[in-house]
Amino acid sequence: RHGRRDARRARLRGRQQARDDHISYVDSLPSGQEKGLFYALDLGGTNFRVLRVQLGGKEGRVVKQECDEISIPAHLMTGTSQELFDFIAAALAKFVASEGEDFHLLEGRQRELGFTFSFPVKQSSIASGTLIKWTKGFSIDETVGADVVAELSSALDRQGLDMKVTALVNDTIGTLAGGRYDDNDVVAAVILGTGTNAAYVERANAIPKWHGLLPKSGDMVINMEWGNFRSSHLPLTEFDQALDAESLNPGEQIYEKLISGMYLGEIVRRVLLKMTEEASLFGDDIPPKLKIPFILRTPHMSMMHHDTSPDLRTVGAKLKDVLGIQGTSLKTRRLVVDVCDIVAKRGARLAAAGIHGVLKKLGRDIPGSDKHRTVIAMDGGLYEHYTIFSETLENTLREMLGEEVSSSVVIKLANDGSGIGAALLAAAHSQYLEAEV
Repeated sequence: RHGRRDARRARLRGRQQARDDHISYVDSLPSGQEKGLFYALDLGGTNFRVLRVQLGGKEGRVVKQECDEISIPAHLMTGTSQELFDFIAAALAKFVASEGEDFHLLEGRQRELGFTFSFPVKQSSIASGTLIKWTKGFSIDETVGADVVAELSSALDRQGLDMKVTALVNDTIGTLAGGRYDDNDVVAAVILGTGTNAAYVERANAIPKWHGLLPKSGDMVINMEWGNFRSSHLPLTEFDQALDAESLNPGEQIYEKLISGMYLGEIVRRVLLKMTEEASLFGDDIPPKLKIPFILRTPHMSMMHHDTSPDLRTVGAKLKDVLGIQGTSLKTRRLVVDVCDIVAKRGARLAAAGIHGVLKKLGRDIPGSDKHRTVIAMDGGLYEHYTIFSETLENTLREMLGEEVSSSVVIKLANDGSGIGAALLAAAHSQYLEAEV
């Protein structure tokens, strides 16, 4: 009986983990018809960006855009909620004040803003959501549990800036919106950078969590938060388990720890350390720097992995500069490249499996069913700059889908989708849309 009960508990836990996705309340993606002046604020780390865009509808598209990047002083990341949001609102007010003659706000209208907020949020509507926890070095306890749109709106009021937040989104959904604006066949967005996430467009009547009236469009964007996926089917090694146990968030973001840029270099370091301890890879003494967590970053790994020189000169230079290991043999350097190859390709193949899962959920994995183009908007430095990783991902997806289906699947790099995507979502959810119909 106990065994049955434990199995049931495990099943329920697995189901809970599989349902880490969130309804975004984005029920209307930009169509290309949007007109007018819209602003975006993209806050996702120690810098934030402000952006304005003049949209000219179907013909004009993006008529003009301007952007500014502002660094957040370190003391504001651990100060009070009011100080942080007042600093952001003041920068936004200064940016609005520099609005040139090329930008036109229609008479009698309030400026509208899309707010990309890339921290964990429990969303309650298209323009409201409470902060679950800070990450990326921020630690302001009073903001946790508060509505971040209300915090920003109060700060805008204190600045005397007449501006309404019409959409609260994260970077993945911003990328999806920017991608859809450029190409109507975009059905999903994937971020593969320091972290990872995915979002896709779902039919609202296929969402078990959805209660109440279905949106007019019949669609709803799902923010998957797939970095937090975990499963007994994910192949965890002793290196993954040790990395997770020693991380700041043990038991969380397991999929992210296998595939994202924050962790790939660290997995390589752990494998090299074990090879040194057990097989004297770098001689009898263990290099002290090899014991330092996260000293070997994914860009270092990528540079070693892409080294095509006959004597693997870059590998030797990186081992010396980053890990303080000198005088390595060609055989040793080849072994280091092999480790990079295994770790990168495993991550890329697992990322491709995630994309395949999304396409399967959408019914876009069946041969002969629909020859319509299926486009995935992709953003993130890992995918953009780590060529072997991105090529392996694409080859694996082709392998899983088969030739017929994969011939209509396109992965498009959507550089900086999240900034303009937020402005486009502000336009798609404008308070004035009803008046225009």
